[in-house]
Amino acid sequence: MKLIIGLGNPGKEYENTRHNIGFMVLDNYLKASSWQKKYNALYTTEIINNEKVIFVKPETYMNLSGNSVIEFINFYKIENKDILVIHDDLDLPFGKIRIKTNSSAGGHNGIKSIINRIGNNNFARLKIGISHNTNGDTKDFVLGKFNKDQLAQLEKTYLLTNQIIEDFINYDINKVMNDYNGVG
Repeated sequence: MKLIIGLGNPGKEYENTRHNIGFMVLDNYLKASSWQKKYNALYTTEIINNEKVIFVKPETYMNLSGNSVIEFINFYKIENKDILVIHDDLDLPFGKIRIKTNSSAGGHNGIKSIINRIGNNNFARLKIGISHNTNGDTKDFVLGKFNKDQLAQLEKTYLLTNQIIEDFINYDINKVMNDYNGVG
């Protein structure tokens, strides 16, 4: 069983914002899946290549994402090696990806919340660059919306993230990191 979490903030006012890239990646991957509510999150379960996969979008707001994630981990008895968290990264160029495991929160409050709630950082992350090319306030930047050109460019990123999700379901995380880090 795999648990794949996309981070973001709930509500129309946060749609298409940089901080919601995790939600956007899951929506793109799952297309017309029907979401249910549980543990203060939207979730859906799919069988992919004979593997049960639970997809989760916490509705706790970014800074409390761990509250929802820990509930799914405990209920389904998910091992850390079977967890993938998808989120934005200010330090990566726009649209670039990086897959990491066993790393710090790097200032990301959603990841910090998950690490605090599960008690370790031994899970995989798919980081998607949102590029902090501004001297303005970080909060305003991450909560700002993608422009039309960026949304169009994300279509190429989605092709890559969709394949990464498939490979995470089917292969060891080390193979996935070797195959994709440095690509995109």
